[in-house]
Amino acid sequence: MSKHEVTAPGGRCVEVGAQVRFEDRTWQVTGLVDGRVYLAAEDGASGCVLAARLVAADGFEVLGQGAPQIPAAAAWAELPLPARERAMAWLRHIREVETGLPGGPGSGKVPRPEYDPHAFTLAEREHAKAKELAGLGWTKVSRPTVQRMRLAYQRQGLLGLVDKRSLRAPSPTGRTDERVVAAVLEALRIRRGRRATTVKQVIDLAEQIVAQTHGKGRVTLPARSSLYRLVKALADPAEPLGSPARTATGPGRAGGGPPALRPAERVHVATARLGIETVGEDGRAVAMSVTCALDGATGCVLAAVLHPQGAPVELSVLLAEMAVPRTARPGWQQMLRAAHEALPLPQRLMSLGARIEATVARPAALPQTLVFDPAAAAVTPWFLTVCESLGVSLEAAPARRRGLHTVAGDTVKALAAVFTRHAADLATALGVVHPQEGAGRQAEAFFSLPHLHDVLDEWITARWHTRPQQVLRHPLLPKATLAPQEMWAVLLGVTGVLPVPLSGQDFAELLPVQRQAVTESGIRLGRRRYDHACLDEHRGRARPTTDDGRWEVHHHPYDMRQVYIRLPDGRLHAIPWTERAHALRPFDDAVRRRTGQILAARSGPPGHRAPAGQEPGQQAGVPVPGQGLMADPAPGGGTRAVPNGPGQAGLWDAWAEAEQW
Repeated sequence: MSKHEVTAPGGRCVEVGAQVRFEDRTWQVTGLVDGRVYLAAEDGASGCVLAARLVAADGFEVLGQGAPQIPAAAAWAELPLPARERAMAWLRHIREVETGLPGGPGSGKVPRPEYDPHAFTLAEREHAKAKELAGLGWTKVSRPTVQRMRLAYQRQGLLGLVDKRSLRAPSPTGRTDERVVAAVLEALRIRRGRRATTVKQVIDLAEQIVAQTHGKGRVTLPARSSLYRLVKALADPAEPLGSPARTATGPGRAGGGPPALRPAERVHVATARLGIETVGEDGRAVAMSVTCALDGATGCVLAAVLHPQGAPVELSVLLAEMAVPRTARPGWQQMLRAAHEALPLPQRLMSLGARIEATVARPAALPQTLVFDPAAAAVTPWFLTVCESLGVSLEAAPARRRGLHTVAGDTVKALAAVFTRHAADLATALGVVHPQEGAGRQAEAFFSLPHLHDVLDEWITARWHTRPQQVLRHPLLPKATLAPQEMWAVLLGVTGVLPVPLSGQDFAELLPVQRQAVTESGIRLGRRRYDHACLDEHRGRARPTTDDGRWEVHHHPYDMRQVYIRLPDGRLHAIPWTERAHALRPFDDAVRRRTGQILAARSGPPGHRAPAGQEPGQQAGVPVPGQGLMADPAPGGGTRAVPNGPGQAGLWDAWAEAEQW
C-alpha cells in the first residue's frame, strides 16, 4: 500500500486524488496530515476537516466505490446451505475480477496474470473468469453471466449472488437429508487439501460419519449417483478435490501475530474484571466485566462493552460498537442528553457540548483483522458471513497467549483498575460510600448498567484517550510517551490511511435478532415495552413473510433504551423504550436506588419474621437501609439515626436525598 491512500470499509483503497461526497458537494482528496483531510472542490474552494468528522458525517461516501452491505441475518439463515456455499464461492470470484485478488485489496497477494487490473480491462477479466469456471465444471457460465453476478453484487451485496431459485419455498420431497449434507461437508473439511482425495473417499467417510453420529441404519442414505452429485455441489470450485488447500488451517505462529503499523489494521479483543458492581434487574448486585476492542497500533479503545462476569460478548455487538460512530447511531444525542440529566455537573468530566465535540473526534473504524479469544467471545455462523462480506479477517489468539498475558490484555486490565477507582470516587462524591469506608474496599452496588456504561464511555473519551501510555513510544524517543488519541493522529498523517467506518443503519443490522409480535401496546422485550408511531398500521397484525407471523427485532443485549424492527419497507426503524425518559430522571433514579436497598435487605422469603431483638429487614452485621442517609444532628456535634422501627414512621430529609442525585 502506498503512503498516500485512503482506506474504505472492507479494505478497499483509493489513492489521494479520489472523489468523495461531503456536505452535498463533490471534493477531491488532496492530502492527509496529522489526522486531517485536505479537500478541494470543483469550483476552486478548498477545505480541511478532521478525519474522524469527515467519515462520520451524514451523506459521506467515496465515489466510485460501493458501500459494503451486511446480509440480513434472518434472510441469510433461511437460505439452503448449498445456496449459501455457492454465493460465498461467487464472492471470491467476483472480487478477483474486480480487484485481481480473491481476498480483496490488502490481502497481501499478487494477482494472477490473467486478472491483473493494470494489464487487462474489466471485460477481458470477466471473459477469463467465465473460461476458468467452465474449466472447473461450472455449467452455463459465460461472460454475460459473470457480468450479471458482478452487477448484482454491487446492487444487493452478498444476497445478490444467491441463486433466486433457492428463495422459493422448499419442496417437501426431492431434498437430501440435512444430516447427510452435514456429514458430506464434514468429510470435505477433513479431506481438504489432501492430494490423493477422490469423490469415493469423501462418500465413504461421510457414510462413516453418519453411522457414528446417528447410529447405523438410522439415516437413509441416497443412491451413490446422488451422493456423487451432492459432493460435487458442496465442494468449493476454487479448491477441487485432490488440490492443495488455499489457506493454512493450523494454529498461529508461536511468536504471535505481526505488529500493527496502521490504524485499525489489527484490533485485539480482551476482557477484564471490574472492581465495582451494578444493580441488576432484580435489585441484587451483579459483578461486572469489561470487554474492549483495542487498536493494536494506536492503543485507542474502539469499543467497550460492560457485561456480567462469565457471560461472553457476541462479537457482532462489539463490531457494531467499533465500526459505527456514535454520532451516526439513531437517537444517540437524545439518549446522551437524558444521561447528562440523570448525572449532571459537577460530577461530570465534561459538559454536554464538550462531550459531543470530543465524541465526534473519537476514532471509529472497521477493523482489517480482529484478534479474539474463542473461549471468551461468542462467534455465530452469521457473524462469519458478515466478516467475509465486509472483508474483516478473524484470527483466533494462540492458546498459550490467551487471557491477560498479552499487551492488549494487560492494557485492558489496567483500564479496568483505573476506571474502578474513578467509579468508586464518583460514588463517594455522590455520598453513597463514606470517604473513610471507601478506601481499601469495593464500592457497593450503586449504578445501574446504563448509568455505569455512560460513565465508562465519558471516562474513555475524556481521560483514557488523552492519557499518555508507556507502550505508546517511539524506539528513538524512549522518554516521550503519547496518548492514544495523539498516536491515532500521528499514524494517520504518516501512513496516509484513513479507515472509513460503517453507516448508522449498519449498527442495527449487526445487533442480535429476536422474533417478536407487534401488539396494540407495541413490542414487549425483556419485560419492557417499546412503542413508536411507525407501528400504528402494523399493530396486532402478523408479518406475512414469516411462518409464525412475528417480526424481526434487533436489540443491544446491554442497552435497553431502544430496539430496531424491520418493517415492510426493508429498513430497520428505531423504537424507543416507553419508560426511557422516566427511568433516567434524577428523582426516579433515587427511587430505584431506595428500592434496591429494600430488596437487598430482605432476610428471607415473604412472610419471614426477623429474630427477636432485630429490626425488620436487618441482617446480622448489616445496617438498616437509609440509616446513614437520614441522620439528624445529635447533641454534642454527632449524629443520631431517625427512628424507623415498628410503629415509628421514618422522616424523609429532602436535602439529604438531593445529595444522592
